[in-house]
Amino acid sequence: YGIAELNADQIYTLAQGDSSQVGNRALVAAGTGLGEGFLIWNGKQHVPYPSEGGHADFAPRNEDEIDLLRYLKQKYNGRISFERVVSGMGLTNVYEFLRDVRGLEEPAWLAEKIAAVDDPNAVITEMALAAKSEICEKALDMFVSVYGAEAGNLALKVLAVGGMYIGGGIAPRILEKMKDGTFIKAFTDKGRLSQLLINMPVRVILESRAALMGAAAYAEARAAEI
Repeated sequence: YGIAELNADQIYTLAQGDSSQVGNRALVAAGTGLGEGFLIWNGKQHVPYPSEGGHADFAPRNEDEIDLLRYLKQKYNGRISFERVVSGMGLTNVYEFLRDVRGLEEPAWLAEKIAAVDDPNAVITEMALAAKSEICEKALDMFVSVYGAEAGNLALKVLAVGGMYIGGGIAPRILEKMKDGTFIKAFTDKGRLSQLLINMPVRVILESRAALMGAAAYAEARAAEI
């Protein structure tokens, strides 16, 4: 619900789309897991609905992602959800796939840095954004592309003509990568429905308190009704 309360300083617009369009809005948020939700426009106001869409089946789009799915099915001994790829654990999964299956080199200095921290994602992200490691760059690129594809899936299912919002803790930390076109290319790559996605505004939430703001706004609205 908080996305309805955000102002221009609290978001970064990845794609303008038709910003005047009133309609449903969708949220996808990668962090510890993969959260999804949406606001349905009922003609007068936006009504929030939760979702567990992050646990839907991971849908690979190319040979690398097909092999990633095979790798993760073996690793987790079963079905694979989008959350296994688009989340904190997901970035590490992609990195390990590129190292163990694709054979990309993990330099000794990088292995030492990763082994010395509790969160490998921080090192992978830092090295990727600084262009200091090919395997880290490729891992982040693959991660962001799958992120964009799943955001597009949700936008189609909800018909989010009012806008697609990217929340969670990861997107603001990799904003420069989010801006390079990888995310939007995957987001809009929907065949006959691509133009629909091209017309949708896409915004990254920079405000870390958006969820709390949404809860407060919803409580205030319900209290006013009562």
